[in-house]
Amino acid sequence: MDLFGEISDWESKLKPLLKKYKGKKHPLDYQNIYQLLVMVVLSAQDSDANINKIAPLLFKKYPTLNSLSKTDLETFTPYISKVRNYPTKAQWLLEIAKFIKDDKDIPLNMKELTALKGIGRKSANVILRESHKPAEGIIADLHVIRVSPRIGIIKERKDGNKVEKDLMQALPKNIWSEIGMALSFLGRETCRPKPKCEECLITDSCHYYLTEVI
Repeated sequence: MDLFGEISDWESKLKPLLKKYKGKKHPLDYQNIYQLLVMVVLSAQDSDANINKIAPLLFKKYPTLNSLSKTDLETFTPYISKVRNYPTKAQWLLEIAKFIKDDKDIPLNMKELTALKGIGRKSANVILRESHKPAEGIIADLHVIRVSPRIGIIKERKDGNKVEKDLMQALPKNIWSEIGMALSFLGRETCRPKPKCEECLITDSCHYYLTEVI
């Protein structure tokens, strides 16, 4: 159901976005799933650009989960000291590393990922999407939280988990894996806080454009 209580074929309406962004790599510049795991934990309340900046030195020192599991807080912390809330994130990452120990044992399902410290549903959805595993939800980052109600797919909410739940009810499961990231890229590039509607591919279906712009 859409905002107006009518069944909407959002899969068709969002097809231009899915076509444009399908398979596009997440903006975090990771080289493997271990790096992605560490970077999604670090990126909470911080920017992808900042995490990308500190990553090369961090992963040169700690190239695997196993190497990270053998270090201590005092040695590790300076490598992430420019990250927001780094003292807590350092503890989370060392706890994860000591628990999993080996890159090949990183879990790739929602239940086990969200059981790890510092990984919520949003981060788990990113890891599952980037590792080409079946979707168990929809990525709902701050861009998706802003863009989804603006388009008219769901009602406005502040909480990412509630946004995800609403999107899962509104959108067919076969597009879950790609649509969250597609909406995120739309929000990063076009549907900014001040939207560039003239550049958007889905103005014909956008509630904001149809009611506020034209």
